[in-house]
Amino acid sequence: MPYLGEVLSLGVAVSWTATALFAETGSKRLGALQLNVIRMTLSLLMLALTLWWFTGSPFPLYADAKTWFWLSLSGFVGYVLGDYCLFNAYVLIGSRFGQLFMTLAPIAAAFSGWIILGECLSLQTVIGMLVTITGIGISIFNRKTSHRIGLKLPLRGVLLGIGAGVGQGVGLVLSKVGMNYYEMSIPDGMEEVTNLLPFASTFIRAIIGALGFILVMGYQKQFHTLASARHDRKGMGAALGATIFGPFVGVSFSLMAVQYTKAGIASTLMALTPIFILLPAHLLFKQKITLKEIAGAIISVLGVSLFFL
Repeated sequence: MPYLGEVLSLGVAVSWTATALFAETGSKRLGALQLNVIRMTLSLLMLALTLWWFTGSPFPLYADAKTWFWLSLSGFVGYVLGDYCLFNAYVLIGSRFGQLFMTLAPIAAAFSGWIILGECLSLQTVIGMLVTITGIGISIFNRKTSHRIGLKLPLRGVLLGIGAGVGQGVGLVLSKVGMNYYEMSIPDGMEEVTNLLPFASTFIRAIIGALGFILVMGYQKQFHTLASARHDRKGMGAALGATIFGPFVGVSFSLMAVQYTKAGIASTLMALTPIFILLPAHLLFKQKITLKEIAGAIISVLGVSLFFL
């Protein structure tokens, strides 16, 4: 099929959009912490079944100590810190602004890749950073008086959005380090294990994510809230949707996409979520969307594209 990789990449952007919408609904009905505990648990079950079906073991095979260390660190930064910020941001500023702040992830990834991996920061990358930040600024600032510009969003929501984007970007780089160690630890001739490496890596990250959120829930003495969450059918349905379209369908499509098209093209198309989410957020949540916000989302995505093209 012509342009299969491009079609799959657009499918990923649609999948991330659905994930964000489900997550906003679930976070507001169940609570951000509760939703993350449920989502991580469901993710582990789905990933374990996938690994068992294709490799014969529900657990990652051949992962050494270095692999576990880096992927665990990635799970803590990306899931426990990043997703905690993201899902709480959904409650305060909604999924469309939450996804807009996720365009900060490539900036965080570029800086952490420079620090951790020694990767170069090109002029085009720096320009992409500035364009992305400009787009976000256009969307979240407004003129209060002729001499004063202020935030039109709660400051806490903005800080949570920034934390989510930074956690996602840094977690991605840590995942890259862990997956490199994982690939080196797999014996030759084990193609079925190598092909499932991203899923096995995600499984390790999800273990840390689940444990982290459970510990936070225990510290806050909120385990009793899970019992009431089970009886909220709409909330549980949203949690299931956020799990399926996020770690499962989204990851699967993204892995397939890079097999059929260039990684830069795939990454750029996958980053269209802040634009795709505008119309459904308006229709589902009755959120007013201005031309300035649309322009800001487009400019942010253009900035992201400069990282990859």
